[in-house]
Amino acid sequence: MRVAILQHCPVTPAGLVGEAALARGADLQTLFPHGGDDLPASADDLDGLIVLGGPMHAGDDAGYPAFAAILALIRACDAQGVPVLGLCLGAQLIARAFGGRVYRFGGLEVGYPPVFLTDAGRRDPLFRGMAPELRIMQMHEDTFDLPPDAVLLMRNDACTNQAFRIGRSTYGIQAHPEVTRQDARNFPRDCWAAMTRHHGAAAEAVERRVLEEVDAHFEHGAAFCRVIADRWLDLVAARAAGAGSGMAAALGARS
Repeated sequence: MRVAILQHCPVTPAGLVGEAALARGADLQTLFPHGGDDLPASADDLDGLIVLGGPMHAGDDAGYPAFAAILALIRACDAQGVPVLGLCLGAQLIARAFGGRVYRFGGLEVGYPPVFLTDAGRRDPLFRGMAPELRIMQMHEDTFDLPPDAVLLMRNDACTNQAFRIGRSTYGIQAHPEVTRQDARNFPRDCWAAMTRHHGAAAEAVERRVLEEVDAHFEHGAAFCRVIADRWLDLVAARAAGAGSGMAAALGARS
């Protein structure tokens, strides 16, 4: 399985999702598009695409000119049946790639607030069998409108659109299920500018609350991550097997 990981900044690695992919034997290629790494030339070169989070605004093309190529790659993967998984900024970029508006929602969602499966989420191949209320690490100032034809899978009161699916295998999750325990504990300080922008002198109190929530809910969020990552990797494996069969058939036809 050939999986490209688009990492936007050093403090948001693939974490638990990357660990799950390696355990499944995936051939991972981590790329830093804002650091000058070239994206895959074609979706034909991939069996899966993971788009990670980061502090940048998904509409800031002037500051991050690589966004245009990322959006094009997301659309190409979806068109060719290559599974895509977007986390936080990655979900926002998927929404934008298919016509959804991304914007500041006026607050900062940080920590482990409850999120809820929708009826469609309870039936979805990635989310079925999950508890109706989940706790997953959040750190974001932006939200998005659902693109046309997207299916809403999770919601909460702060930002309605918490997870969605486009087609059969393109998924966006607003949260950060991929975080390791240490990444989750580091997030408030890693994003201290946003913390102080929204909370001012109360930022340290909010940080203490977040650390308490990490202690209380990390294992729940990690279990959720491992399940959805493994199920998404099933889609990647099916794509890899199908692409391999198609290539073998094409080679046989030419021989």
